[in-house]
Amino acid sequence: MKWNLRLAAANRGIWKASELQRRLAEHGLVISAGKMSGLWSGEPASIKLADLDVIIAVLGCGIEELLIPEPVTALPTAEPSVPTAEAVGATHPPSAPVPRRRDGRSLPPL
Repeated sequence: MKWNLRLAAANRGIWKASELQRRLAEHGLVISAGKMSGLWSGEPASIKLADLDVIIAVLGCGIEELLIPEPVTALPTAEPSVPTAEAVGATHPPSAPVPRRRDGRSLPPL
């Protein structure tokens, strides 16, 4: 998904983040300057649906104008390999479990 807040705001004559921040505050959504900067200039890591509702109401737009789907590029998949007897451990006996400390610290060398 592509976050498109800046263009959606510009289409409605809002050219500054501070102007949008003021309008959002008038509708009950108080956003810090840091969070507003992230919403305005980048792609937010997360956004509450209630906040998204207020942004849509203030801008008078639809969700499809703020969140634009982008095609997903498929990663090349490796062909599944057939495990050999050696990889499965058929030729080697299973190894004994290694004791570990519960506090995360390593044990002294043997």
